[in-house]
Amino acid sequence: MGETPNTSLPADFAYALRKVTEIAACAAAAWIGRGEQELGDGAAVAAMRTVLNRLPIDGRIVIGEGEKDEAPMLYNGETVGTGGPALDIAVDPVEGTSYLAKGLTNAMATIAVAPRGTMFDPGPAFYMRKFAAPGAAKGTVDPTLPTREILAELAKALGKTVSELRIYVLEKPRHKRLVREIHEAGARTMLYPAGDVAGAIMAALPDSGIDALLGTGGTPEGLLTACAIQALGGEFMGKLDPQLHTEKQAVDAAGLDINHWMKLDQLVSSQDVVFCATGITTGLLFDGMEEGNACYKTQTLMLSGATRERQILTSWLQKQEVDEALNAAVPHPEPETVQEGG
Repeated sequence: MGETPNTSLPADFAYALRKVTEIAACAAAAWIGRGEQELGDGAAVAAMRTVLNRLPIDGRIVIGEGEKDEAPMLYNGETVGTGGPALDIAVDPVEGTSYLAKGLTNAMATIAVAPRGTMFDPGPAFYMRKFAAPGAAKGTVDPTLPTREILAELAKALGKTVSELRIYVLEKPRHKRLVREIHEAGARTMLYPAGDVAGAIMAALPDSGIDALLGTGGTPEGLLTACAIQALGGEFMGKLDPQLHTEKQAVDAAGLDINHWMKLDQLVSSQDVVFCATGITTGLLFDGMEEGNACYKTQTLMLSGATRERQILTSWLQKQEVDEALNAAVPHPEPETVQEGG
């Protein structure tokens, strides 16, 4: 029999992991408001991978930038690290790329890790329907019910009236009916153009001003959210929700179920998770990145499932440290060779 892989994390691992999102946020911040979402995302991807590869882990990207033939780094299935605990990793180097490009709210760099084999692999599924709420609602709300009944169950679990509920929804055309149903039930909506990771985390935090998240968003964000909410002890469920015919074909070919709502333990089955997110632009959870003469100032949310610790850490990173990582992340062109003679 082969050896059982080591999956245990040191108690202070979140402090090492935060460097991954901090450096990625610094790389992306140079592209805030420049209208170049692909270049901003690419800078964060390269920086994140550079720092990940320095960590003493045996990491496997479960969900990242795409399949190997579509992304040069942080692709699904890529291995990272120098060796150590065997981990599943979910990354979104820039959550909210279009809002980074426009200089709008809630852009962040995010990562989550869990023991190897404990994260759900969504394969080619790009979109997921989601329900997030505080721990008081755990196991009490059936997401298959009509919106009015979902809200009634949620209100009962939280000890509120439906009219007191505030529901976070991404402001997308696909949610017009959902928003109307929430209003008809008597609840309020909190509409944001981006940032369903931030919205779901806020929903899982008691007394945050947001009581739940409903609607369809990205699958990578869904898996990252599941890890964060597993660490927080909140409620989260998700169902694959393909939006395009080509996506549905790929999901069907992969044998994935689009009819079943997955509970939190099916999305990430271990509580020994670590989640980190660093603000690029200021949003609901924390301030965005600021550049000074000698330092970069960052704010990072760190969550540990093993200890149930939740911290927001403000860091001042020396420019030399950040610039060394960024220079290592960006390949420099080789100088042209001058041929002697004729």
